[in-house]
Amino acid sequence: MAKVSMIEREKKRQRLVAKYAEKRAELKAIAANQELPAGERMQARLKLAKLPRNSAPTRLHNRCQVSGRPKAYYRKLKMSRIALRELGSQGLLPGVVKSSW
Repeated sequence: MAKVSMIEREKKRQRLVAKYAEKRAELKAIAANQELPAGERMQARLKLAKLPRNSAPTRLHNRCQVSGRPKAYYRKLKMSRIALRELGSQGLLPGVVKSSW
């Protein structure tokens, strides 16, 4: 189980990304528009830099929904390999059976 503080920190980052997504997209569009004057594009870049760092989508990290583990994460299932194995062994995941040969 991951530390609760790390899980909460990741949730806070997700809220910030959602909150600033539209504003960040607008500023990036202005900064990338070559038809605008250089000064206006520079102002957009400065405003973009003043936004919170944790509002950038690259700061997000995938975490297991069951245990909060940040590594060995399966995107399709939104859980780590360890949680997948435990739930599969208990028969709580439909269609997953333990392999043996």
